[in-house]
Amino acid sequence: MDDPHAPGSDHDTSQAQASPDQERRAETRWPALTGLVVALALYALVSNPGTAALRYLAIALVLLILLPLFVLNPHRLSRETQWSRWMSIVLTSLLVVANQINVLSVIGELLSGTANGPRVLLTALQVWVTNVIAFGLLYWDLDRGGPVARGTLSRDQLPPADFAFPQDDHRDAVVEVTRQSSQRGDWRPGFVDYLYVSLTNMMAFSPTDAMPLRTRTKMFMAVQALTGFILLALVISRAVNILG
Repeated sequence: MDDPHAPGSDHDTSQAQASPDQERRAETRWPALTGLVVALALYALVSNPGTAALRYLAIALVLLILLPLFVLNPHRLSRETQWSRWMSIVLTSLLVVANQINVLSVIGELLSGTANGPRVLLTALQVWVTNVIAFGLLYWDLDRGGPVARGTLSRDQLPPADFAFPQDDHRDAVVEVTRQSSQRGDWRPGFVDYLYVSLTNMMAFSPTDAMPLRTRTKMFMAVQALTGFILLALVISRAVNILG
């Protein structure tokens, strides 16, 4: 059976209308929107003239894509169409790819040793934080069909999971824990959960909270961990040179 929330499926492209109960259960837009605004602000403030045109173009495209998505779901993520699903994935992917270009630029500056020390270290921090948010948004947008599917569909209708969270395994724990489990409490991950997964992956270079289940997820986490490791190693090396 085709996944109605997978891009490219042949399902009806009319707007999916949530019931009142689904509307109340649907995730609010504001945590993810706040993360996106912070990422765009940090991205715009990176002091690298060489990537300025690319950065401003990427920001303009992200805002252009965001506008119809915001109109469709201004408060809670309860409605979705085939075009909105595609646009949401393009938005998060664009942010990730654009920041990876910034990562490569910062790595080049750190390796050359010719750039101003404090400036390049601040730029590396901005790029690092933006990477955490960008990958958090990507994981949030992909797992189990995306935020609309997670918030409105019954569990037997959800697409395959990209992550296994601790709450997914707590059905046999003590009562106060099982209240927050996926099976007994109908717990579903939100943006903050994926942001935490992204943060720990950048810091520990491996999954610590949620385990990746699908090949694509493992590849995304591998790219994120590798860029985080390289940035941290070069920043420490550069800081030692500056202090020395």
